Amino acid sequence: MWKVGGKVFMLQTSMPGEPVVILKADPSDADTLRASHTSISRGYHMDKKHWITTRPGADIEQALVDNLVTESYLLVVAGLPRQNRPVDPDTFSFLPSAD
Repeated sequence: MWKVGGKVFMLQTSMPGEPVVILKADPSDADTLRASHTSISRGYHMDKKHWITTRPGADIEQALVDNLVTESYLLVVAGLPRQNRPVDPDTFSFLPSAD
């Protein structure tokens, strides 16, 4: 379980023999991700609207998972009181890909 400011933004576990990562997601982004990736489903044992579960699969790349983890972190940080935020989610930017 990974937290920021005492709030969960990521869970790592396994479901019947396969590793999964459960992440917070914007509801509209979550719907799009689930529709376009069979390796992404509704959050396992979490609010189905705001959480997604990622599984290993051919249709999901490490870079996508990295971005989803960052987005999850920023969503949770944005909900924290301003004085408790370790970063400003409004000015945070993704680093360019090394590809």
